[in-house]
Amino acid sequence: MRPTPESPVAPMLAKAVPTIPEPDAVDGGLSYEPKWDGFRAIVYAEPGEDGGVGAVAIGSRGSKMLTRYFPELVDALRRLLPGPCVLDGEIVVPTGEPGKQRLDWEALSQRIHPAASRVALLAEETPATFVAFDLLALGDESYLDRPFAERRAALDAFTSGVPSPITTTRTTTDVDLARRWLVEFEGAGLDGVVAKPLTGSYTPNKRTMLKIKHHRTADVVALGYRIHASGRGVGSILLGLYDADGALRNIGGVSAFSDAKRLALIDELEPLVERDDTGAAITGETDRSRFSSGKDVSFVRLRPERVLEVRYDQMEGMRFRHTAQFERWRPDREARSCTFEQLDRPVAYDLGGVLR
Repeated sequence: MRPTPESPVAPMLAKAVPTIPEPDAVDGGLSYEPKWDGFRAIVYAEPGEDGGVGAVAIGSRGSKMLTRYFPELVDALRRLLPGPCVLDGEIVVPTGEPGKQRLDWEALSQRIHPAASRVALLAEETPATFVAFDLLALGDESYLDRPFAERRAALDAFTSGVPSPITTTRTTTDVDLARRWLVEFEGAGLDGVVAKPLTGSYTPNKRTMLKIKHHRTADVVALGYRIHASGRGVGSILLGLYDADGALRNIGGVSAFSDAKRLALIDELEPLVERDDTGAAITGETDRSRFSSGKDVSFVRLRPERVLEVRYDQMEGMRFRHTAQFERWRPDREARSCTFEQLDRPVAYDLGGVLR
């Protein structure tokens, strides 16, 4: 049965693997494509008059509707798609001058705003692009049970000649080219590479695909910690690096500790807790954003003396793009030696070279 906004389909998910697998790692072979760093989106282009497109709805990974936040995409999809369909893809916002474009996560995240006037303004200032990578239905016919190779061929035929801001992602069965993409496309703000079984059907909410993301390590300073939501133990450790002027900057956090580790960290970090003249722990607050509105952003301050090694995928400005993962304590490192200079920055790559 064809998915609809009233009966939405859950996106097919991906399982993380450490390296790009060989094509024969899966029966029937693999197709590789860039991993876009945007908002996962299911586009429902409903039938209109004379076989054209009528209403358009955009669902998120959790089936929450994103339609109102991207009016320029809704208009483009209605005008440019050759007929009714259901597409799986990603919403991204490219910024920068031609020849130096890259994905802009901050500009994309600002598009989720409650005020209609603000949404309309941002639709003009930072217009979005929809990158399609799967075809789930064409007309009234569901494609969910068809193998990916067939779905992808149908997607290419269906979107052939459709102009920007609608595009389809690149694909290849050449594993060496996929490995090049993993390195080169990061410079344009992409997130890694995805591998899909060529003979696999579309499996909603199941981790059938494989994703390979960038992973690096850095030695960082423990700035403080937040209490876990349960009220017991350390929920997350705030991380810092020294900039060129010698200022210690908050660059993100590390979390996902076990119950036992959370409790042990309270005692482990106790000697580093900053205290006032009465002996009470000194607390601070991290900057609020639209994502932290209403949340407790307070933390217990620590003397910046303890160094830890963390794994991270990429930077967004001067912060880790995602929550880092704890690797180990580094008692051999001096906190002052933990600077931004150690970070591995990708070579710039024009987004125009990735988009088709």
